[in-house]
Amino acid sequence: MAHTADITLPDQRVAVLGDVHGNVGWIRMLSRALPHLAPAVVSILQLGDWWMPADEIDEALAETDITGIYVTGGNHEPWGEITTLMTKYPGEAVRVSKLVWLLPRPARLTIGGRSVLSLGGASSVDRQSRIEGLTWWPDEAITDEHVADAIAGGPADLMLTHESPANTPVRRVREILRTNPHRFPKAALEASAASRARVSQVWDAVRPELLAHGHLHVGAGGKTADGRRVASLGREGHEWNLGILDMNNLRMATPSLAILRGLANDDDGSRRTREQRMNGVAESLHSGVLDGLRPSAQALRDARDYVDGVRGLERSSKTSADATPAPSARTHD
Repeated sequence: MAHTADITLPDQRVAVLGDVHGNVGWIRMLSRALPHLAPAVVSILQLGDWWMPADEIDEALAETDITGIYVTGGNHEPWGEITTLMTKYPGEAVRVSKLVWLLPRPARLTIGGRSVLSLGGASSVDRQSRIEGLTWWPDEAITDEHVADAIAGGPADLMLTHESPANTPVRRVREILRTNPHRFPKAALEASAASRARVSQVWDAVRPELLAHGHLHVGAGGKTADGRRVASLGREGHEWNLGILDMNNLRMATPSLAILRGLANDDDGSRRTREQRMNGVAESLHSGVLDGLRPSAQALRDARDYVDGVRGLERSSKTSADATPAPSARTHD
């Protein structure tokens, strides 16, 4: 419907969404939760394995304030169609519906004054069970040309990928890669390792403060010795599929699945206790999950005020890594 080489968004907060695998029902649920959780958010950065009927997504989000979904392609996408389309507009993002934009590989965006690099693609470790040209396409791969073009664009504050970097600091991702719990064959694992190495090559060159990815279906985070952070988002229907990213400090709040479902299905909060709502909102207000921190005492006070109707989510105070932890909070890494 449109195409452009320049995507500049003024947003100070955006939603970041992990794998959704064409699950329109999941998007409908999020469309009911988002207006309560983050009413000022109007853009979604999606991290691949999207494969959605675009018109249905437009309809599902019609009652929200979302104005754009920017898709970093994954491996489970109809690349046969996407490559044909994107080849017509090299280096440009292409809008395929009222809301949905497909990003090129690589893509450079500016969001809230921050430089953002998107590098889509990944290797399908389950390709043995798929049919080439029908449910799997070689075009999923991140190529050497993609890598060179991404590096040539220079440093970035934020990097969006589907694939994880090879040298990830996320412990739960490392464990999956080490143990191969689904027993994928050697050839698939080797292709996957090569794909992750390409992401790492770019990551080490552009050195973003935060890299966010999907693909591994794990909601967790980690930090390298030199301070770079990696956020791995879960898949649809699981924990930590959605994050609210503050572009000012590149911190991401990750509301729990229970909170998302509660906000979607219980507008007035009548079926949840005040304590349950406070605990969940404290997680949402602050970046305790993906940054390995626990909600501070201030976060819990903010949550109390939010539950009592004194304040909204968009007025949250900044997380302090030195704050006294709340003993009941969940943490990752």
